[in-house]
Amino acid sequence: MAELSTIARPYAEGLMQALEERKASAQDKASVLEAVAQLAQAARDPLVAQLAGDPGLSEDQVYGVLEGTIGSDQAEEVKNLLRVVIQNGRIEALPEIARQFRILKNQSEGVADAYIETAFPLSDEEVKSLLEALAKKFPGVKLHPVVSVEKELIGGVRVHVGDKLLDASIRARLSQMKTALTA
Repeated sequence: MAELSTIARPYAEGLMQALEERKASAQDKASVLEAVAQLAQAARDPLVAQLAGDPGLSEDQVYGVLEGTIGSDQAEEVKNLLRVVIQNGRIEALPEIARQFRILKNQSEGVADAYIETAFPLSDEEVKSLLEALAKKFPGVKLHPVVSVEKELIGGVRVHVGDKLLDASIRARLSQMKTALTA
C-alpha cells in the first residue's frame, strides 16, 4: 500500500486549488482547515474506521455520519472532499490530508508553524521573545507558535519549523557530550 503522505497529497492540493479558484479569503481557508481537522479527528476514532468498513452501510450513510461531526453548513469544497475520500475508501488518510492542507494554507499566506517544545511552560512574554529570535533565522516568514511541554528535554527548547530542527535542549547537549567523550 502506498504511504499515506503520497495518498493524501492530491486531496490536499485539490482542496487548495478549489479554494484558490473561487478566490477564497484567508478566513475561508481557516474555516476549511478547521473543518478538515475535525474530520481528521473523527477519522482517528476506531469506531469510525469500523463504520466506514461496514459493507452494510452505503457511502451516503457514512457521509452523513462524518458530515455530522462538522455540521452541514460547511464550504462546498469540504463536502466534496469528504465525498471523494469516502468514495475512494481513503478515510484513514484524512489526518494526513489535514496536515498537508495546513502546510499548503500556511505557504499560501507566508506563514509557518513553529513547533516549540520546552521542559517547562513558557509565559506569553517568553514565547514572544523566542519568536523574535526565530524571526532572524527565518526571514520573510511569519511564525505561528505551537507550544508543548516535554519534560524529557530537562531544560532548554527544541523548535521545528518545516523540515528544520533547532535543538537547544539540555538533553541534546548531554547527548553531544556523551558522543564526544566516548569517541
